[in-house]
Amino acid sequence: MKAIETTVSTALPETEAIVRSALAGQGFGVLTEMDVAATLKEKIGVDRSPLKILGACNPDFANRALTIDPTVSLLLPCNVVLETVAEGTHVAIADPRELMPGVELADLANEAARQLAAVIAAIEMA
Repeated sequence: MKAIETTVSTALPETEAIVRSALAGQGFGVLTEMDVAATLKEKIGVDRSPLKILGACNPDFANRALTIDPTVSLLLPCNVVLETVAEGTHVAIADPRELMPGVELADLANEAARQLAAVIAAIEMA
């Protein structure tokens, strides 16, 4: 799957704070969060590098998309993945143009992608 992504030199906790701020700056809130590494350790005893998934949502985009096609609810919220890598933290955001194909949603998907790209730009500049 294509993503809008970057890798930054900061550790995951610091990067997460930057990501949350950048998302808020573009009208996105974090509705859910999942610490995948902690869950895997707790449930099946597997150790892995830190990996966190934030479920981000922009209420305006969500409402507009649901008005066009109610099945878009299957894609909400938009996943933002933070993973510890050798260089620091890799941040990947699901590309809405990949998730919402079709003419009816194209303008909205492009607009959302532009704002998510601005989130990545803000993370890179922080």
